[in-house]
Amino acid sequence: MGRRMKCFAALALLLISLPALALPSYAEVRAAHKPSDAWLLARDGMPLATLRIDRTVRRLPWVKLNDISPALRRAVLISEDKRFLEHAGVDWQAAAAGAWSNLWNEKTRGASTLSMQLVGLLDVEARRKVRRSLLEKLDQTAAALRLERNWTKNQILEAYLNLAPFHGEFVGVAAMSRGLFGKWPDGLDEQEAVLAAALLRAPNAKPEVVARRACGLLKEMQREVLCRDIDAVAAVTLGSVLRRPDQTPQLAPHLAVKLLTQPGQRVKSTLDAELQRFAGEALRRHLEALEKRNVEDGAVLVADNATGEILAWIGSSGELSDAAEVDGVTALRQAGSTLKPFLYGMAFERRDLTAVSLIEDAPLTLATGNGIYAPQNYEPDYRGWVSARTALAGSLNVPAVKTLVRIGADEFQQRLRRFGFDSLTERGDWYGYSLALGSADISLLMLANGYRTLANEGRWTKLRVTPEGKPPACRKEACTTFISAPRQAISAAASFLVGDILADRAARAGTFGLESWLATPYWSAAKTGTSKDMRDNWCAGFSRRYTVAVWVGNASGAAMHDVSGISGAAPVWREVMDWLHRGDGAGRGKVSSLPPAAPPGVVARTIRFESAAGRPGEPPRREWFLAGTERSVVRSATTLALAHIVYPAEGTVIALDPDIPPGRQRLPLQLSAEGAAGWQWRIDGKPAGRADHASRWLPQPGKHRLALVDARNTELDAVTFEIRALRGRR
Repeated sequence: MGRRMKCFAALALLLISLPALALPSYAEVRAAHKPSDAWLLARDGMPLATLRIDRTVRRLPWVKLNDISPALRRAVLISEDKRFLEHAGVDWQAAAAGAWSNLWNEKTRGASTLSMQLVGLLDVEARRKVRRSLLEKLDQTAAALRLERNWTKNQILEAYLNLAPFHGEFVGVAAMSRGLFGKWPDGLDEQEAVLAAALLRAPNAKPEVVARRACGLLKEMQREVLCRDIDAVAAVTLGSVLRRPDQTPQLAPHLAVKLLTQPGQRVKSTLDAELQRFAGEALRRHLEALEKRNVEDGAVLVADNATGEILAWIGSSGELSDAAEVDGVTALRQAGSTLKPFLYGMAFERRDLTAVSLIEDAPLTLATGNGIYAPQNYEPDYRGWVSARTALAGSLNVPAVKTLVRIGADEFQQRLRRFGFDSLTERGDWYGYSLALGSADISLLMLANGYRTLANEGRWTKLRVTPEGKPPACRKEACTTFISAPRQAISAAASFLVGDILADRAARAGTFGLESWLATPYWSAAKTGTSKDMRDNWCAGFSRRYTVAVWVGNASGAAMHDVSGISGAAPVWREVMDWLHRGDGAGRGKVSSLPPAAPPGVVARTIRFESAAGRPGEPPRREWFLAGTERSVVRSATTLALAHIVYPAEGTVIALDPDIPPGRQRLPLQLSAEGAAGWQWRIDGKPAGRADHASRWLPQPGKHRLALVDARNTELDAVTFEIRALRGRR
C-alpha cells in the first residue's frame, strides 16, 4: 500500500502541472447563481408573489453553510466524502482502494470527492455527458486539486450543496428542503438529512431504495434506531404530491406576470403589502356573500392621486374563480354608467349645460342606422324634469342619452380618449347613442385613472407600478396608461363640478337613498355602473388622496342575478376606501379628506326652482356655476309646450309583415307627454286623428311626413319616416 501511495503522490504532482479547467472563483459562482423563480416585492421590500421563470429546474436562492442543518452536512460527508476535511481535493486512499477493487472486479463506493463532484457541476460540458474519458477524468482531478488551493473547505461544501441535483427538478439544498420536506435547510432533522444525502447518488431512485441507503448512512452515524420508520418517511416524502418549494404568499400574481421576466429577479413595486392583502380579502368576502347570485369574479385597483402610484392590484378573486388567471384589472368589459361623469363634465365645460339645467326624464326613441334606440332607466319609472345634478348623481339613463345627443357621439369618444380610454378605437357613430350608457369596452385600469384625473382637477397623468416608473408588459391600449404624456383632459372648473355632484348624497338620494355604500363619513366622490344584462358592475371614486376602482362580474361573461353596482362593487369600494382613511392606530395614520376648494372660474349662487302648473320642483339649494352661467331662478316650461313626437322617430324605417293581414298592422303615434285638447296628427298634410290620446294609423308603403299641430293649426313638431312592404313567403 505504501508503494501505491507514493505512486499516487507522484501522479498528483503531475496532474497539478497539467492544464486544467478554467474554474471560477467562489464569489463568481455565488454571483452567477440564479433561482428559477423571480419575486415581486412590495414598496417596503416584503415579498408579494413569486413566478416560475426557468422551467427546466427548480432552484431557490443561495443558502449559506451556517444556514444548513448540521445533520445534513454530516450525512453528506459520510455519504460522499468521509475524508473531505483531510484531503487536498483527491482522496488518494479511496482512489487506491477503488483501483485495487476494480482490478479484482469488486464493487466499491466511488472515489470521487466533493471537490471533484463540484468541478463536474461547474463544467457545463461535463454535465451533458453520461460517461467521461480517462483524459477527461484526469482533467477533472487536476481541476479539483486546483480548486482546493483557491477555495476554502466551507466554500466547497457550501457551493456543492447549493448546486447539486437532489430529486426530480429540485437543484440545490433550498429547493430540495422546501419541496420535499416543507421547511428550510436549517430545520432538517437526522432522518430527513440522511434521506436527502441518499438522493445525491440517485436523485430519481424509488422510495424503498432511498430508504435502504439512508438506513445504511444511519448505521454509519451510529443512529440505527432511526431506521425503524425510515421506509414510511421515504414513501411519504417521495411518493406524495410535491410541495411548492417557495412559500411566498401569492398576493399579486397578475402583476407579477407583467413585471417578472428573468430568473432570480427581485422587482420592487409601488404596492402596499397590507393594503394588497386587505383588498383581496375584502373582495373575496363580499363575493362569497353573493355566491347564490351567480357571481364569482372581481378586481380592485387603488392609486395615489398625487403620485399616480398603484397601491393595490387585485386581478381576480383567486380560488373563488374558475378563471383565476384572467386579470380583471386589464380585461376589457362594458363600462355601464361609469362614463356618465365624463359626458356631463364635457357638457359643463362647453357650457351646454349647468348643474341646474333641466333635462326631461321621459320615454325616448331615437332613429339610428340599426333601427330605433329606446333607452330606459335602471328603475322602470321616469321623473319628468330633473336638473343635471340630479340626473348625474341619480344615474338616470334618458337624460344622459339626451346630453349625448346634444354633445355628439364623435366628440364624446374623442374626449374619452383624452381621459385615457384608449380601448375606444372606433368613431363615436360606431358606438351610437348607447355610448352615454357605457356600451364601450374599457378596463378597470383605464377607469381608475380616468376618475383619478377628475380628482386632479382634470389633468391626466400616467400611473406608476414601480418606483422607477417602468411600464409592465401589457397590451398596447393598457400600456398607454403607463407611458402617455400628461395632458389636460377637462378644465379644472368642469372637473370640480363633476366631483361635487358625485359627492352629493342628497342629489343621489332619489336613486340610492341618503345612506348607501357611497355615503362615506369623509369627503369622497363615487359612481356605480352596471352593464347590459348585469354582466359587469363597477364602482369607481376618489377622496382627496386616493382613487379606488372595483369591478365585479364573471370572467366568462355570464350574467349575474340581480347584482347591480351598488350591491356588487360598491361594498368592496367602501371597505377599501374606509381602510385607507381610518388608519390602524400604529404606523398607519388616519387620513382626512375635506371637500376641495372651488378653482378659479367657479362661483356659487343660491337658486330656486319654479315649476309650471304648480308641480313641485327641486328644493332650493346652494349651487356651483362656471362664471358667466350663474342664475338664481330656474323655471321649467309647461309639459304641453315641450311635448314632441317620440314615435315614429325621425328617419325611422318600418317594414310591413306580409304574413299579417294589413288591417291588423297599425302604427302607434306617440308623444313625449300628454297632448292638449284640439291637437291633431297630420300625415302628408292629411288629418290622421287626435293627438290628445292614443292613436294608431293604418300604414301605407312609401315615405311619409308626420306633423303635430295645435288647435290653431300651428305645426308644433314633425318627423319623416318610411314604410316598406315586403314580398310574401312562397
